[in-house]
Amino acid sequence: MKAISRVLIAMVASIAALFVSTGTSHAGLDNELSLVDGQGNTLTIQQWDTFLNGVFPLDRNRLTREWFHSGKATYIVAGDGADDFEGTLELGYQVGFPWSLGVGINFSYTTPNIAFDGWGADFGDVAGPFDSIVTPPFFPGVSISADLGNGPGIQEVATFSVDVAGAGGSVAVSNAHGTVTGAAGGVLLRPFARLISSTGDSVTTYGEPWNMN
Repeated sequence: MKAISRVLIAMVASIAALFVSTGTSHAGLDNELSLVDGQGNTLTIQQWDTFLNGVFPLDRNRLTREWFHSGKATYIVAGDGADDFEGTLELGYQVGFPWSLGVGINFSYTTPNIAFDGWGADFGDVAGPFDSIVTPPFFPGVSISADLGNGPGIQEVATFSVDVAGAGGSVAVSNAHGTVTGAAGGVLLRPFARLISSTGDSVTTYGEPWNMN
């Protein structure tokens, strides 16, 4: 009986640890900014778990920078009209480059994985891991290509945007692929997240620059 009791206690502890780990992930808030809009609601935009992994370019061109991007943008609306909020959530970069070598600089970006975490599932007094619903990736892929022109300069590129509604939600990307071609010298990427309401109010938060040498 003592052995059975120890097994049951271990099972209960394992199940409890599972629920605790689900509710308290190792997420990290990178930056955030809030704005009170024209309707008196407080709009907050956040960036979480931002990671840009610079890799050696496959074309072996010294004018190419290549990276993979993972992260999440979260918006929160507080106020009497929070549940009726509608708008657009954007992710992108400010791209800085010192100069180009006789050609325009081209920026390209592709993500195979975008998931939307839409808040609002209400289970009464029940708390825990079921207070939000996370979809599987619902976009087959998003691609963008932009000519940044000749350097030096700083250009802003919105890599993708999604329509959102309600008091809060998140959009996450995993291993999105980006390249800059034609840049002589280092390239700096400053990731941003932006929330734009249907009435035109906008709030943007910027992360720290990532050096793509």
